Amino acid sequence: MSTLAERLRDVMRSGGSASRNPPYDPAGDDVGRPGAAEIPSTADPVRRPGAAEIPSTADPAPASSAADTLGGEWCDALGQRFLVVDRKYPPGHRHGRVSVADSLPPSDGGWNALGLLAGGPTPTGRLLFVDLETTGLAGGAGTCAFLVGCGWFDGGTFRIRQFFLSSVAGERVLLQAVAGLAGEAGAVVTYNGKTFDLPLIETRFLFHRMQTPFAGMAHIDMLHPARRLWRSNEEGPDRAQGGCRLTMVEETQLGHVREGDVPGFEIPGRYFHYVRTGDARPLDAVLEHNRLDILALAMMTARAAQMLEEGPGAARTAREALGLGRLYERAGRTADARASYARAAGMTQAEPLTRADALRSLAVLARRNRQYDDAAAAWQRLLDVRRCPLHLRREATEALAVHHEHRLRDLATARRFALEALQLEVSRARTDAVRHRLARLDRKLGGVSQEPTVLF
Repeated sequence: MSTLAERLRDVMRSGGSASRNPPYDPAGDDVGRPGAAEIPSTADPVRRPGAAEIPSTADPAPASSAADTLGGEWCDALGQRFLVVDRKYPPGHRHGRVSVADSLPPSDGGWNALGLLAGGPTPTGRLLFVDLETTGLAGGAGTCAFLVGCGWFDGGTFRIRQFFLSSVAGERVLLQAVAGLAGEAGAVVTYNGKTFDLPLIETRFLFHRMQTPFAGMAHIDMLHPARRLWRSNEEGPDRAQGGCRLTMVEETQLGHVREGDVPGFEIPGRYFHYVRTGDARPLDAVLEHNRLDILALAMMTARAAQMLEEGPGAARTAREALGLGRLYERAGRTADARASYARAAGMTQAEPLTRADALRSLAVLARRNRQYDDAAAAWQRLLDVRRCPLHLRREATEALAVHHEHRLRDLATARRFALEALQLEVSRARTDAVRHRLARLDRKLGGVSQEPTVLF
């Protein structure tokens, strides 16, 4: 495998010549796929597998080319430049079934329920929706954000500003512009940003010895509320993100289906093509992909916040009601959580697993609040659920055995539930615990068993 030093020597020998505008062929570009190098080269037109690549510090295209193609304007600072692309979406703009007007926050500020999404106090100030497009999908110190997309509500409109890195030398001034915009925000909203976007961009600020504007700022990572509210129980390709890829939620909740969207694995390769050739045409679809991500993120956040403010009755499905209950419970709003769980459990069209999860949550919440009869009623309803998962059935029978033994003093019924639990045990520790319970119940019953105890 070529070392970095060998690569540099090859560049010096070749004189850095490259074809200016070869046709873009994503199938022939291996960068951006698992195991591919994450730093682009501008000098060597031959892409050797595994070879490290270094971006040029010179602007690879005439000043007007990328700006005209992508519909932006160059910004110059400290002798370096980056491209800024602005878009404005009016109130009537529709994204599937939802319009910008449907998603606007209250006129007096943000939604009060944002604290439930953030898992802390309600953030104040402007929400800044952030999404990155990067030179690699795995992250790491060698990965740069070549496109930083930022969106925010501005009066009755929604605005998106994209900062495009035309050459690596402009990264510092680009980050300064991002920091200026972020400094006006009270909270940042991302999708999987806690794992990927914010750590990556904060690493780039650190690399340039700059203070990150996101330090101490409230952060709402909508991936986690979306999993609670809209995750599918079905197996499929979305399971990698808990059944909640952004495009999946965008389709099911907003009714917008993307046509001709750029696959994520192809995005780094399109940027590397631009760096080598100066041809920005393949990047037009990348910037549109980024804008759609930000627009969908903003409308999804608005939908979740509106549901939380309206209460359990706003849930359209059992999955939404169950998710609302968990968000309310995490925030300590017990009454709203109980009402949400009850709504989910009472929906006749609910999937068996969703209904069982709702009943289990209802029972645990009631037990925590010392409402033992209500808890037992929920456990009993759970056992009646068709295709109830084994682990939930086992938990319900054990809980009912405890309830009848220690609270109702109905030893015969407690023994019946313990016997049922014994048939469902899969671990040795749990089996031993149930056998111990049966032995104790037999002693309390005076050694006279109403049913034979099967020990195996």
